[in-house]
Amino acid sequence: MRIKDFLSNIDFQKELEEIYHEFHKTPELSFKEKNTSEKIAKYLEELGFSVTRRVAGTGVVATLNGENEKPAIAIRADMDALPIREQTELPFKSEKDGIMHACGHDVHTTCALGAGKILASNKDSLKGQVILIFQPAEELNLGAKEMIKEGIFEKFPTDMIFGLHNHPEIPCGSVAIKEGPLMAAVDRIEISITGKGGHGGLPHRNTDPLVATASVILNLQSIVSRNVNPLDSAVVSLGTIQGGTANNVIPDSITLTGTVRSFNKKVRSGMESRIRRIVENTANAFGCKGKLDYIYQLPPVLNPPSPTNILYNATLEILGEENIVQPIPSTGGEDFAIFQEKIPGCFFWLGTGNPSKGAVHPWHSPLFRIDEDSLSTGATVLARAVTMAMETLS
Repeated sequence: MRIKDFLSNIDFQKELEEIYHEFHKTPELSFKEKNTSEKIAKYLEELGFSVTRRVAGTGVVATLNGENEKPAIAIRADMDALPIREQTELPFKSEKDGIMHACGHDVHTTCALGAGKILASNKDSLKGQVILIFQPAEELNLGAKEMIKEGIFEKFPTDMIFGLHNHPEIPCGSVAIKEGPLMAAVDRIEISITGKGGHGGLPHRNTDPLVATASVILNLQSIVSRNVNPLDSAVVSLGTIQGGTANNVIPDSITLTGTVRSFNKKVRSGMESRIRRIVENTANAFGCKGKLDYIYQLPPVLNPPSPTNILYNATLEILGEENIVQPIPSTGGEDFAIFQEKIPGCFFWLGTGNPSKGAVHPWHSPLFRIDEDSLSTGATVLARAVTMAMETLS
C-alpha cells in the first residue's frame, strides 16, 4: 500500500484510535513512563524493528533498515503526561487520578507508531534506515538533554530528524509548517532582593525589600519595550513572588521567579545582562541587595531550509496545498530544539482542532481533547517525510 493510501484506510485509522485510547487512559509523568515505553517497544518489535529500551531512563529507540543503513532518518515523539485531573467525559478518559495527557503527547506517540507501521509495511522500498525516538520528560525540559548526554546520536547516527506537536487552534486535516523560528527559547530567572526586616510600624529603622521588589518588577517591564527592537520579540514574565510572614512585619528578603522567551539569538544573549543590571541597580537604589540567577533552559525551535522543504513537499503530496498552514510562531518552548542543535531537523504542528467535536481547549487544560481523525494525518505525513528525506539524501 502506498503511503498516501494509509490516510484514507479505515482499518489503519481504527488501529491508531485504539492505540491512542490506550495511552490516554494510562498516562505517566516525566521519567516514569515505564508502562508507556514497554507498550511502544512491544508494538515496534512486532513490526520488525530492532528496539533499545531504557534510553535516558524510560526512553525507547527503534531502528528499521531498508536497502542501506544510510541515510538514517529519525522521528521523535514525546511520551510524558501532566499532573492534571482530567475533566472530560471521554469514554477513554484517564484512569489515573490527577494525571492526564493534557498536552497531547499521546497523540505524538500514536502518530510516530503509525508512521512506524507504514514504513515497516514499505520496508522493501526504503532507501535507508528509520530511527524512531520516543523521548521522556519533555514537560520538564530534560528528556532531550538526557538522551543527548547518553550519546544517542553517537549510538544511532542520524542524518535528519522530524517531530510534531498537536495544535488545537489548527483545523484537523491541516498541518502548519514554517522555515525559521517556530517556538521560542526558554530561560528561567530566579531573583532575590535582600534588605533588613523589622517592625512594620517603624519602617525608618528597616531597609524594606518589598518596596525595592515592587520597583524591580516595574522596571523589568521596560526591557522589552525599550531594549528589544520592535521588529523582534521577547517576553519577560514573573510567575512567583514569595516573602514575609505577617502583615505588620517587614521581611528581610523577597524571592521571585519568572520566565524569559525569545526567538533571536542576539536578543537572547542580551537578556541576562539587562535583567541583572535592573535587579542589582534598582535594589541598590533602595539600600537593598539584588541577586539574579539566570538559567538557560532551551534554545528556540529553528527549522532550517533543507528538512523544512522536504517536510513541505511530503505534506503537499499527502494533503495538498490547501491543507498547509503558515503558522505564527509560538512563545511556548519545545526541547526538540536540543536535537536540532545536533542534526538538521524540522518540527511542525499537526492540526487537531474541531469545534463540532469539542476539540477547542488549549494545551494543559483539564478539558483538552483532539479530533482523532488527525492521527492518520500525522502518521502519513511523518512517514512520507522520512521516505522523501531518504530519497533526497541518498
